[in-house]
Amino acid sequence: MTAQTSSAEAFFERVAEDRYVPAEYTRGPWSADSQHAGPPAALLGRTVQTRHGAREDMRLARITFEITKPVPLAPLTVATRVLREGRSVELVEASLTPDGGAEVMRARALRIRTQPGSVPQETSGPEVPGPQSARTEPFFPVPWDVGYHTAMEARFAHGSFLGRGPATCWLRMRVPLVDGEKTAPLDRVLVAADSGNGVSNVLDFARHVFVNPDLTVHLHRHPAGEWVCIDARTSIDGAGIGMSETGIHDEQGPIGRGVQSLFVAPRD
Repeated sequence: MTAQTSSAEAFFERVAEDRYVPAEYTRGPWSADSQHAGPPAALLGRTVQTRHGAREDMRLARITFEITKPVPLAPLTVATRVLREGRSVELVEASLTPDGGAEVMRARALRIRTQPGSVPQETSGPEVPGPQSARTEPFFPVPWDVGYHTAMEARFAHGSFLGRGPATCWLRMRVPLVDGEKTAPLDRVLVAADSGNGVSNVLDFARHVFVNPDLTVHLHRHPAGEWVCIDARTSIDGAGIGMSETGIHDEQGPIGRGVQSLFVAPRD
Protein backbone atom coordinates (compact mmCIF):
# COMPACT_ATOMS: atom_id res chain seq x y z
CA MET A 1 0.00 0.00 0.00
CA THR A 2 1.42 3.38 -1.04
CA ALA A 3 1.78 5.92 1.75
CA GLN A 4 -1.00 8.55 1.78
CA THR A 5 -0.30 11.25 4.35
CA SER A 6 -1.61 14.59 5.54
CA SER A 7 0.54 17.73 5.69
CA ALA A 8 -0.96 18.68 9.08
CA GLU A 9 1.31 19.61 11.99
CA ALA A 10 -0.18 16.77 14.03
CA PHE A 11 -0.18 12.98 14.08
CA PHE A 12 -3.58 12.85 12.33
CA GLU A 13 -6.01 15.04 10.43
CA ARG A 14 -9.70 14.32 10.90
CA VAL A 15 -11.45 14.37 7.49
CA ALA A 16 -14.82 12.96 8.58
CA GLU A 17 -16.54 12.02 11.83
CA ASP A 18 -14.86 8.61 11.99
CA ARG A 19 -12.08 8.93 9.37
CA TYR A 20 -8.50 10.13 9.85
CA VAL A 21 -5.49 10.69 7.60
CA PRO A 22 -2.07 10.18 9.23
CA ALA A 23 0.73 12.71 8.88
CA GLU A 24 4.36 11.73 8.40
CA TYR A 25 4.87 12.20 12.15
CA THR A 26 3.20 8.81 12.68
CA ARG A 27 5.89 6.98 10.67
CA GLY A 28 7.71 4.38 12.75
CA PRO A 29 11.38 3.37 12.62
CA TRP A 30 10.90 0.02 10.84
CA SER A 31 9.18 0.85 7.55
CA ALA A 32 8.63 4.02 5.54
CA ASP A 33 5.03 2.91 4.87
CA SER A 34 4.03 1.94 8.43
CA GLN A 35 3.10 3.85 11.55
CA HIS A 36 4.60 3.62 15.01
CA ALA A 37 1.87 1.94 17.07
CA GLY A 38 1.74 4.75 19.63
CA PRO A 39 -0.28 7.33 17.63
CA PRO A 40 -2.96 4.89 16.35
CA ALA A 41 -3.25 3.40 19.87
CA ALA A 42 -3.88 6.90 21.20
CA LEU A 43 -6.46 7.48 18.46
CA LEU A 44 -8.37 4.35 19.53
CA GLY A 45 -8.11 5.35 23.18
CA ARG A 46 -9.51 8.79 22.40
CA THR A 47 -12.38 7.23 20.44
CA VAL A 48 -13.30 5.02 23.39
CA GLN A 49 -13.43 8.04 25.70
CA THR A 50 -15.25 10.45 23.38
CA ARG A 51 -17.61 8.15 21.43
CA HIS A 52 -21.24 9.19 21.20
CA GLY A 53 -23.03 8.40 24.44
CA ALA A 54 -19.85 7.94 26.50
CA ARG A 55 -20.54 8.63 30.18
CA GLU A 56 -18.49 11.43 31.72
CA ASP A 57 -18.34 9.66 35.10
CA MET A 58 -16.52 6.67 33.55
CA ARG A 59 -12.74 6.64 33.19
CA LEU A 60 -10.48 4.25 31.33
CA ALA A 61 -8.77 1.84 33.73
CA ARG A 62 -7.37 -0.73 31.29
CA ILE A 63 -6.99 -0.94 27.53
CA THR A 64 -5.54 -3.79 25.47
CA PHE A 65 -4.49 -3.34 21.84
CA GLU A 66 -4.14 -6.21 19.38
CA ILE A 67 -1.96 -5.15 16.44
CA THR A 68 -2.88 -7.65 13.75
CA LYS A 69 -0.95 -6.00 10.90
CA PRO A 70 1.43 -3.07 10.47
CA VAL A 71 -0.67 0.11 10.55
CA PRO A 72 -0.19 1.74 7.13
CA LEU A 73 0.31 5.43 6.37
CA ALA A 74 -3.13 5.60 4.79
CA PRO A 75 -6.59 6.92 5.69
CA LEU A 76 -8.09 5.01 8.61
CA THR A 77 -11.69 4.50 9.70
CA VAL A 78 -12.50 4.11 13.40
CA ALA A 79 -15.42 1.99 14.61
CA THR A 80 -16.64 1.42 18.17
CA ARG A 81 -19.19 -0.74 19.97
CA VAL A 82 -20.16 -1.32 23.59
CA LEU A 83 -19.66 -4.96 24.59
CA ARG A 84 -20.94 -4.68 28.15
CA GLU A 85 -22.65 -1.78 29.85
CA GLY A 86 -23.22 -1.60 33.59
CA ARG A 87 -23.77 0.91 36.35
CA SER A 88 -20.14 0.85 37.51
CA VAL A 89 -18.18 -0.93 34.77
CA GLU A 90 -18.35 -1.00 30.99
CA LEU A 91 -16.39 -2.77 28.26
CA VAL A 92 -15.91 -0.96 24.94
CA GLU A 93 -14.26 -2.15 21.71
CA ALA A 94 -12.74 0.02 18.99
CA SER A 95 -11.00 -0.82 15.70
CA LEU A 96 -8.96 0.79 12.93
CA THR A 97 -9.39 -0.19 9.28
CA PRO A 98 -7.59 1.34 6.26
CA ASP A 99 -9.49 2.13 3.07
CA GLY A 100 -10.10 -1.05 1.11
CA GLY A 101 -8.23 -3.19 3.61
CA ALA A 102 -8.69 -5.45 6.61
CA GLU A 103 -8.67 -4.34 10.23
CA VAL A 104 -5.13 -3.56 11.47
CA MET A 105 -5.64 -2.71 15.15
CA ARG A 106 -8.31 -3.46 17.73
CA ALA A 107 -8.66 -2.19 21.28
CA ARG A 108 -10.75 -3.46 24.16
CA ALA A 109 -11.15 -0.98 27.00
CA LEU A 110 -12.42 -1.36 30.55
CA ARG A 111 -13.97 1.83 31.94
CA ILE A 112 -14.83 2.20 35.62
CA ARG A 113 -17.21 4.67 37.27
CA THR A 114 -15.52 7.43 39.25
CA GLN A 115 -16.82 9.21 42.33
CA PRO A 116 -14.29 11.81 43.56
CA GLY A 117 -13.87 11.89 47.33
CA SER A 118 -15.60 8.56 47.91
CA VAL A 119 -12.48 6.85 49.33
CA PRO A 120 -9.19 8.04 50.86
CA GLN A 121 -6.67 8.90 48.15
CA GLU A 122 -3.27 7.24 48.26
CA THR A 123 -0.49 9.79 47.85
CA SER A 124 2.95 8.93 46.54
CA GLY A 125 5.86 11.05 45.39
CA PRO A 126 7.88 10.63 42.22
CA GLU A 127 9.76 7.35 42.01
CA VAL A 128 11.94 8.36 39.06
CA PRO A 129 14.08 11.47 38.43
CA GLY A 130 12.08 14.19 36.71
CA PRO A 131 12.50 15.41 33.10
CA GLN A 132 14.42 18.51 34.18
CA SER A 133 17.30 16.32 35.39
CA ALA A 134 17.14 13.90 32.41
CA ARG A 135 19.28 14.13 29.29
CA THR A 136 18.76 14.01 25.53
CA GLU A 137 20.24 10.96 23.78
CA PRO A 138 20.69 10.24 20.03
CA PHE A 139 17.96 8.21 18.33
CA PHE A 140 19.06 5.05 16.55
CA PRO A 141 19.61 5.56 12.80
CA VAL A 142 16.52 5.59 10.55
CA PRO A 143 16.59 6.40 6.80
CA TRP A 144 13.95 9.19 6.90
CA ASP A 145 14.00 12.62 8.45
CA VAL A 146 10.41 12.89 9.70
CA GLY A 147 8.55 10.41 11.85
CA TYR A 148 7.56 9.50 15.38
CA HIS A 149 11.16 10.11 16.44
CA THR A 150 10.92 13.79 15.45
CA ALA A 151 7.36 14.28 16.77
CA MET A 152 8.35 13.27 20.31
CA GLU A 153 10.82 14.94 22.66
CA ALA A 154 12.72 12.31 24.66
CA ARG A 155 14.90 12.69 27.75
CA PHE A 156 16.57 9.79 29.56
CA ALA A 157 17.02 9.57 33.31
CA HIS A 158 18.64 6.16 32.77
CA GLY A 159 19.71 4.25 29.66
CA SER A 160 19.49 5.42 26.04
CA PHE A 161 18.14 4.51 22.60
CA LEU A 162 21.52 3.15 21.52
CA GLY A 163 22.29 1.33 24.78
CA ARG A 164 20.86 -2.00 25.86
CA GLY A 165 18.91 -2.96 28.94
CA PRO A 166 16.44 -1.19 31.23
CA ALA A 167 15.78 2.49 30.58
CA THR A 168 13.86 5.36 32.13
CA CYS A 169 12.70 7.82 29.48
CA TRP A 170 10.53 10.93 29.66
CA LEU A 171 8.48 11.63 26.52
CA ARG A 172 6.55 14.73 25.45
CA MET A 173 4.46 15.24 22.31
CA ARG A 174 5.71 18.03 20.04
CA VAL A 175 2.50 17.96 17.95
CA PRO A 176 -1.15 17.29 18.87
CA LEU A 177 -2.75 13.92 18.25
CA VAL A 178 -5.44 15.36 15.95
CA ASP A 179 -4.99 18.59 14.04
CA GLY A 180 -6.98 21.46 15.55
CA GLU A 181 -8.10 19.43 18.59
CA LYS A 182 -6.97 19.65 22.20
CA THR A 183 -4.53 17.00 23.40
CA ALA A 184 -6.07 14.94 26.23
CA PRO A 185 -4.15 13.36 29.14
CA LEU A 186 -4.90 9.87 27.84
CA ASP A 187 -3.48 10.81 24.41
CA ARG A 188 -0.12 11.56 26.02
CA VAL A 189 0.01 8.22 27.85
CA LEU A 190 -0.95 6.01 24.91
CA VAL A 191 1.30 7.78 22.39
CA ALA A 192 4.24 7.04 24.73
CA ALA A 193 3.39 3.62 26.19
CA ASP A 194 4.16 1.61 23.04
CA SER A 195 7.82 2.74 23.21
CA GLY A 196 8.70 0.53 26.17
CA ASN A 197 10.34 -2.19 24.07
CA GLY A 198 12.18 0.40 21.98
CA VAL A 199 13.91 2.21 24.83
CA SER A 200 14.74 -0.96 26.83
CA ASN A 201 15.91 -3.18 23.97
CA VAL A 202 18.38 -5.92 24.87
CA LEU A 203 19.44 -6.90 21.33
CA ASP A 204 21.12 -5.11 18.43
CA PHE A 205 18.52 -3.27 16.31
CA ALA A 206 20.62 -3.88 13.20
CA ARG A 207 20.61 -7.66 13.67
CA HIS A 208 17.22 -8.44 15.25
CA VAL A 209 13.59 -7.44 15.12
CA PHE A 210 11.48 -7.41 18.29
CA VAL A 211 7.97 -6.43 17.30
CA ASN A 212 5.08 -6.17 19.74
CA PRO A 213 1.77 -7.57 18.44
CA ASP A 214 -0.02 -6.25 21.52
CA LEU A 215 0.04 -3.62 24.26
CA THR A 216 -1.90 -3.49 27.53
CA VAL A 217 -2.01 -0.34 29.65
CA HIS A 218 -3.47 -0.15 33.17
CA LEU A 219 -4.05 3.28 34.72
CA HIS A 220 -5.10 4.09 38.26
CA ARG A 221 -5.12 7.81 37.42
CA HIS A 222 -4.64 10.02 34.39
CA PRO A 223 -1.47 12.11 34.05
CA ALA A 224 -0.86 15.70 35.00
CA GLY A 225 1.36 17.83 32.77
CA GLU A 226 2.87 17.28 29.34
CA TRP A 227 5.58 14.75 30.23
CA VAL A 228 5.03 10.98 30.50
CA CYS A 229 7.78 8.71 31.80
CA ILE A 230 8.22 5.09 30.74
CA ASP A 231 10.42 3.10 33.12
CA ALA A 232 10.92 -0.03 31.03
CA ARG A 233 12.71 -3.36 30.97
CA THR A 234 12.65 -6.15 28.39
CA SER A 235 13.09 -9.91 28.88
CA ILE A 236 13.62 -12.35 26.00
CA ASP A 237 13.58 -16.14 25.81
CA GLY A 238 15.89 -17.98 23.40
CA ALA A 239 12.85 -19.40 21.56
CA GLY A 240 12.00 -15.93 20.24
CA ILE A 241 9.31 -14.67 22.62
CA GLY A 242 9.84 -11.64 24.80
CA MET A 243 8.03 -9.24 27.10
CA SER A 244 8.49 -5.60 27.97
CA GLU A 245 7.18 -4.26 31.28
CA THR A 246 6.83 -0.52 31.78
CA GLY A 247 6.08 1.58 34.82
CA ILE A 248 4.27 4.73 33.68
CA HIS A 249 4.74 8.00 35.58
CA ASP A 250 4.06 11.69 35.44
CA GLU A 251 5.91 14.36 37.41
CA GLN A 252 3.69 13.71 40.44
CA GLY A 253 4.43 9.99 40.61
CA PRO A 254 3.33 6.61 39.21
CA ILE A 255 0.08 6.42 37.25
CA GLY A 256 0.02 2.89 35.82
CA ARG A 257 1.79 0.11 33.96
CA GLY A 258 2.17 -1.19 30.42
CA VAL A 259 3.03 -4.66 29.11
CA GLN A 260 3.98 -5.75 25.58
CA SER A 261 4.42 -9.26 24.18
CA LEU A 262 7.32 -9.48 21.72
CA PHE A 263 8.05 -11.50 18.60
CA VAL A 264 11.85 -11.69 18.38
CA ALA A 265 13.82 -12.96 15.37
CA PRO A 266 17.02 -12.36 13.39
CA ARG A 267 16.71 -9.87 10.57
CA ASP A 268 16.63 -11.44 7.10
